[in-house]
Amino acid sequence: MFDKDYFSEIIERAIAGIDYGNGPRGLFLPVEYTLEGGGKRLRPMLLLASCEAFGEDAEKAVNQAVGIEMFHNFTLLHDDVMDKAEVRRGRPTVHRRWNESVAILSGDAMLTMATQLIVKGTGTYGGDCMEQVLGLFNTTAMEVYGGQQLDMEFEMRRDVTVDEYIEMIRLKTSVLLACACKMGALMAGATEKDAQAMYRYGELLGLAFQLQDDNLDTYGDPALFGKEIGGDIINEKKTWLWINAMNREPKRLQRIIDQKLTDYLKIREVRKLYDDLGLKDEAQALIGRYAEEAVEALNDVAMTPEAREFFILLARKSAARSH
Repeated sequence: MFDKDYFSEIIERAIAGIDYGNGPRGLFLPVEYTLEGGGKRLRPMLLLASCEAFGEDAEKAVNQAVGIEMFHNFTLLHDDVMDKAEVRRGRPTVHRRWNESVAILSGDAMLTMATQLIVKGTGTYGGDCMEQVLGLFNTTAMEVYGGQQLDMEFEMRRDVTVDEYIEMIRLKTSVLLACACKMGALMAGATEKDAQAMYRYGELLGLAFQLQDDNLDTYGDPALFGKEIGGDIINEKKTWLWINAMNREPKRLQRIIDQKLTDYLKIREVRKLYDDLGLKDEAQALIGRYAEEAVEALNDVAMTPEAREFFILLARKSAARSH
């Protein structure tokens, strides 16, 4: 059944049923808090849908789906510490609700739990694909860390190129979506060709998704987006929008920075610069292009028309989302 509600029900039930064991509650309360925060559950949904697309029941890959979601939330938890973020999904971040030490340690626990879930049942359901699944996960995790490192390094540079930025978001965001798509296919026993096509779909979807996130951070509705708007501008993050503004109007952007404006005024002035350069529309066109390339990646994949339509709609809706 290719329905978002169907996959969401499987995911939420599995997350609610996580066994945290008999360890200290202080270690796991922030984990529960993080997972209860919701989110789009895009990665586990992609994994379950990919498994079902190749003829297996989605439930057979539920451990891997929860593992991917656990890993994703682990990265967000640590990202929030590094970025000193105050709000995540409309609620205080873990390091604000507790403290930084708690956030780091509970994040470590989430990483280990994610790995345990990723390998659970791979021999039973996936035709003994544990080596492939674990290898894919470990490679992806290292790529995500590399993307985060590049993101931090970019904060200290003024010469970041658009190509460098695209590679950074590919590593930091796209490869985990790609991993989810391919892992679901592997759990269903798909051919290497089809599994790799699903990886490419997820990779391109991830680029569209992150670029849309950048747009929403500047132009979104905070009530829908789940966090304050303009954080990237305040922190002078090297987003696609910022890099293009820096390349095209370096003096004007520098004047705004040099004025030491309040956060509100800084956001307003930088956004006006973006508007004057037409960057919002340019970014939206690029997002749409990546979404369509993701759809094209499915052209030769052996799946049912129902499954294909699900992935096509998902790509196009992700490119046009408002939160």
